[in-house]
Amino acid sequence: MQIPQQYKFIVQLGKALHIYGVPSYKSQIYLTEISEKKDIKGSFMDTPTWINYVFYEEDEHTYNHVECVPPGELNLGALSQVVEITNNVITNELNFAEAKEQIIELQNKPNSYNKLVELLSFMFSAGSFCVLLNTNWLSVIVATFIGALVYGITLMARHSSYLRSTLESMVAFGATITTGLLSTVLPELNISMTILASIIVFIPGLSLTTALEEITSRSLVSGTAKLFDALVSLFKQFFGVVLGLALLPLFIEIKPHVVIDDIPQWVDFAAILILSLSLMPVFKVRPKDIPLGMVTGFVCFYTTLLLGFTGILVSIFFGTIVAVAISKLFTHLTKVPRLVYLIPGIIMLVPGSKAFIGLSTLFLDAQVSNSNMGEQVLYIFMGIIGGLIFSGTFMDRRLGKNLNQTDQLFKR
Repeated sequence: MQIPQQYKFIVQLGKALHIYGVPSYKSQIYLTEISEKKDIKGSFMDTPTWINYVFYEEDEHTYNHVECVPPGELNLGALSQVVEITNNVITNELNFAEAKEQIIELQNKPNSYNKLVELLSFMFSAGSFCVLLNTNWLSVIVATFIGALVYGITLMARHSSYLRSTLESMVAFGATITTGLLSTVLPELNISMTILASIIVFIPGLSLTTALEEITSRSLVSGTAKLFDALVSLFKQFFGVVLGLALLPLFIEIKPHVVIDDIPQWVDFAAILILSLSLMPVFKVRPKDIPLGMVTGFVCFYTTLLLGFTGILVSIFFGTIVAVAISKLFTHLTKVPRLVYLIPGIIMLVPGSKAFIGLSTLFLDAQVSNSNMGEQVLYIFMGIIGGLIFSGTFMDRRLGKNLNQTDQLFKR
């Protein structure tokens, strides 16, 4: 059945907002506002895998369009552009025809970063994160080069449906096997931290952040689904590590040893800047948004570090509030979606990597300095959720109105 002409753009826009990662509750607000601006009555429900559009003129005359839309790839640059297009339509700076052309251009636009930049971002993010894990120079160098191996697997996955479906497990398995083999000739290598650092770009910090965002905004169906999706991604990586560690003893002997941290403390200052910068191409952030994104990540990391004496719960709580405040400020100054600045800030709180270490401690009986890592993981999530709630991050003044309208419609 063909979509009526007056509804085509709204359906196209909803699909673009969904694919580029705009939170579900926010997509529903945008679509409702545009409908009201154009005197179109409609209500919308956006879930992780499908969108339901309902247009109506009278109670007995409605048009319902349901479309299955799988989640898109991580692309904060495209997210910024599609939100800008939406805001321009709301403010009447663009009409439907012009906005439609811009969305088509966005969909056909090539990647802003070439393969060399992506390779370097994978390598330097692994190396700089390894520095922050208090390892040694040898582990940092090895993690950097394994980051290149991880990017190679990622590149091949773009052309293979099998690799794409097993990517998280495959990169974790490859990193584990490579690190284990190298440890036979490099006995000072910190195996666990090198593995973690080399796959840091796959730790689902962004997915966890988005899920918590939607849950705190009362978008429970979408938020819960995305939270479980992030946890499944985490378990895929954990399986790859477990499989690698189970196979390695069949060929080599891995001996536990004490790793001495020989990296000066001041190097952490440079490492956090390099990590913030190297994650930007991974997130596909637009070049003009990179400086402020780095500032957000840097400030959030050191806020948490300076408040470390208060305990992990309080430090993460205030770190989240700082991330929210800075992202709001930068959004006000640049009109760029808040999520573009908020994500680097939350990522610096390292929720995903702490969860990964916690899983390793629980299932592998790994020797980690903190024996209560599981409790720390819980405190991290509590701190992030509390920070998001108390800062009023996602409680848009239009949210309650639109939720009520949607509830009334779908109860009919």
